[in-house]
Amino acid sequence: MSERRLADLLAMWRIRAFEEKVRDLRAEGPIVGSVHLCVGQEAIPVGACGELEPHDALFATYRGHGWALARGVPVQPLFAELMGRASGVNGGRGGSAYFTAAEYGFHGENSIVGAGAPIACGAALAGRFDGSNRAAVSVFGDGAMNQGAVHEAMNFAAAFSLPVVFVCENNRYSELTPIADMVRGPRLADRAAAYGMPGHRIDGNDAEAVRFHVRDALEVAREGGGPTLLECMTERLVGHYIGDAEDYRQPGEMERIRRREPIARLRAGLLADGVSAADVDAVEREARQEMESAAAAALEAPFADPATAREHLYA
Repeated sequence: MSERRLADLLAMWRIRAFEEKVRDLRAEGPIVGSVHLCVGQEAIPVGACGELEPHDALFATYRGHGWALARGVPVQPLFAELMGRASGVNGGRGGSAYFTAAEYGFHGENSIVGAGAPIACGAALAGRFDGSNRAAVSVFGDGAMNQGAVHEAMNFAAAFSLPVVFVCENNRYSELTPIADMVRGPRLADRAAAYGMPGHRIDGNDAEAVRFHVRDALEVAREGGGPTLLECMTERLVGHYIGDAEDYRQPGEMERIRRREPIARLRAGLLADGVSAADVDAVEREARQEMESAAAAALEAPFADPATAREHLYA
């Protein structure tokens, strides 16, 4: 059990170290444009992606770096993509919010809030016709639960018993507005009942809890039982985007969040179970060294050539 939890800790530290390096590169200049980090939400992609088959389709939001890493997208090409380098996963064309890596089952981010949900339905429906038995996972935030496209996608998936798992990362803020100020019913998972599908609110800061529920939802989906909605409760340790002043935070809020964020919780649990501090600390060190090396290598790659801008657009 400790080996599995140490592996989870390493996977979460890889995402955390990647995001923190991206933050630094954004401040220094190699990365430009709007960037949305998932610091504090690492347990959700780590728990979920371990249950996906290679042919399954994952659709993330613009806060998708962690999902790509958990899905197995290599680190150096991912850094290069965010830097606009030719060696990026999309040749530097996608940047932070639009990249895709279909060969790893990561079918892209989407900056239109909630727009990945109906696309996930399409991937699941295609899997029914091509015989692949593909399942699809759609990831979105709590604010996207109020988008019409998400409601339409859930209704469509339920009506046709499509193998889709809808994962809501409820970090309590819809961009800069508390979700509590936007909805009357506090449990977003309860909305699933309106579509005749299961809905569960789970601890999104516990990778094992996420893994258990995603595994169960995928089993139901693959056996023809249709979709499931999982509301994963979490909190981000950063602003909505790099540069967010976070004036909406309440006094003492960040201190409370840091005490229950996933890496701190898992680290404390491992130490309490007798795993040595040296072994636990080595995990963080390994992740940070990997990210430093990958970022340095990506910086050496040439920039994307503007002359190739029309490639992949026209036959």
